[in-house]
Order: sequence, then C-alpha cells, then structure tokens
Amino acid sequence: MTTLINPARIDFVTLRLFCAVAQLGSVTRGAEACSLAVSAASRRLVDFENATGTKLLDRSARGVKLTPAGHLAMQHALRLFQGFEQLSSEIRDYSKGTRGHVRLWANMSALTEFLPECLATFMTEHPDIHVELEEQLSGDIVRAVVDGVADIGIFAENTPVGDLSVEQFQQDQLVAVCAHDHPLGKRKRVSFEECLKYDFVGLNRGSSLLELTSRAAEQHGQVMHVRVQVRSFDAMCQLINANLGIGVLPLAVVGDTKPHPLKVVHLKEAWARRKLLLGVSKSASSAALLLREHLRTFAAAART
Repeated sequence: MTTLINPARIDFVTLRLFCAVAQLGSVTRGAEACSLAVSAASRRLVDFENATGTKLLDRSARGVKLTPAGHLAMQHALRLFQGFEQLSSEIRDYSKGTRGHVRLWANMSALTEFLPECLATFMTEHPDIHVELEEQLSGDIVRAVVDGVADIGIFAENTPVGDLSVEQFQQDQLVAVCAHDHPLGKRKRVSFEECLKYDFVGLNRGSSLLELTSRAAEQHGQVMHVRVQVRSFDAMCQLINANLGIGVLPLAVVGDTKPHPLKVVHLKEAWARRKLLLGVSKSASSAALLLREHLRTFAAAART
C-alpha cells in the first residue's frame, strides 16, 4: 500500500527554506535567507525528507544539490507558492468589492488579434470581475489549464492537449510578409517552398508559429534559415521592413503596422488558415465560465 505524504508535517516555512537552500546551494545561506538558525533549518530539512520518504538533497563539502526527487519536489513547491499568491490576490480583489477573478492565458496571435475588443466589452458588462491576462506559449498554456494554474487558455491548433476538452475559438490567416523592395514584393501569392529560398525573421523558439513553419519546411525536405529571432510581432515587422528577412505573420497583425509599410503576399498552403482553440480548466469558477460564454459569443459573431 502506498503511503501518502501527511500535509500536517509540511508547512510553507519549510517549503520556502527547501527552495532557498536548493537555489543557493547551501543550508547556511538558505537558513539566513529565511531568517532561521542553521540547526533549526537542518532539522526542518531532515523532517521534510522523512515526510516524503525519499532523499531530496545531496549534501557534500561543496554544498547541496537537488536529487531527481528533489527537483520534482521543488517544482511542486514553487507551484504551491504561486497558488498561494493567486489566492492572496483574489481574496484582496473580493475585499475591494470585486466578485470574480479569472486567469486567462493566450498565445500572441489571440492576444494581438482578437482579445482586446472582446475583453473590453466583457469587462464593461462585468466590472465586478477581474481578468488576469497572460501571454504564454501554446504548450505552456495547455499545461497551465490542465494543472488549474489558468482558468481559460487560448492556443494554436496542433498543440498536444491530452484529455483537455477544447473547442475552436477563432481562425487566423497567415501570410508571408516582406519589404516592398524584396524580390517577393512583386508577388500576390506564393508557395511556402518558394519562400524557403530567403532568410527569415521569426519568433523565439517555442512559439507555435515558428514550430508550424519549421514543420512545413521539413515537409519540403528543407530547413528555414532564421536570421533573426525576436519576442514580438512588432519587432518582427520592424526587422522585416529593414529587409533583414521575410516572415510569416497573421494578416490581422500586418494590417496594424502603419509605421512599417510592409508587403503582404498570400500563401497558397492550406495550413496558412490556422485555428485557435479554447480550453477551460475543470475547476473553473462561475466567473470563468461566464467569460467562456462571452468568448464563444464574440467568436461566433466574428465568424459570421
């Protein structure tokens, strides 16, 4: 029979100490960071390991390092701290009269193209609900929704979702973008294979858009030559306008680049019409479900 960890034997002081010792690599320095005597800190760490039934720290003359089990324990400890901070934030909102708190995570495309107008109308209609919006990578969004760290997630299709129930939120049109004096600037439509002859400006690794275009290149037996990688669509547009490469961007984003007069070239491939999906945590509050219905209504109206 598996023995469960008794939560009564672990407190936040011990968890904070454990994280401090792991991050600083020293029991002494970790104890100082937590304002504890070294002897008391050592006893807490031993009790913590006894409570988990496994070794969490490798101790040596050089200091301490996490064992594989210790790494897992630290991940969960950090998640608990994040949950406690969210609890404090939401309770503070209630004390100020706010009667709902929703954590919405979205990828850059959804955040830039669709959410500003949608959230503006929702928050006007429901001023007593606070929406905490974060931009994240699609894979991280799914994990956050599954773990209950986020209430609602909006992410690109082809992101592994496990058993998370999802539905279509919106669809964005991807296009090739270049400077007007680029060789592609004379074209109205182009295949992605033709684009692979040129250097690219792309988003940082881990973005769903970079993964999509990289897979498309592999299907042609080629590799994208990404000359520059940046963190935002705006930075991409500036560098593309400087003729440092071409890029693949949502059409709605390019239409809002008046400071950067770029040339839009439509892609022939079917994957250039990309779905954005919506997933909701199983533990979502009534406020989160209310926002989901608003997102659904907004998306349906936009599609028609």
